[in-house]
Amino acid sequence: MIEFVLDGRSKVTASVQLVQQVKQALRVGLLVPGDQLPKVRDVAQSLAINPNTVLKAYRELEIEGLVTGRPGVGTFVARTLAGPSLGNQAALREELVAWLQRAQAAGLTAEDVTALVEITMRAILGVEPPSTQITLSPPPPLAVRQAKRREG
Repeated sequence: MIEFVLDGRSKVTASVQLVQQVKQALRVGLLVPGDQLPKVRDVAQSLAINPNTVLKAYRELEIEGLVTGRPGVGTFVARTLAGPSLGNQAALREELVAWLQRAQAAGLTAEDVTALVEITMRAILGVEPPSTQITLSPPPPLAVRQAKRREG
């Protein structure tokens, strides 16, 4: 069963963090169809968050077709996100663990490792890692900006 962890320093909401963790578990085969997600009440208590936050995450996963809720029983995985590469992941994970141990021995912090991985992903794969994607909001309308100037 998955065990959720929240990053209180993250700008990502708790419900989105829960959704991301379920998707990661589905992608690497830690969760498979038929597995039951933890009960809403249990997750809320263990993370000290509002049960509605957990419900919101589970609803999002249900809308995406990844889980199904069974009233009075629980929430169950409906489909996986693991692709054909799943069979190779065990060996790659072993290599990654060895690499992370070397990085730690070399004095790299978690932030150093994250930066190195993200920069390398951009350079080699040509993709922006999800954790660093930034969405910019459009500036407020001119009338709002002018009103703020008058107030200031």
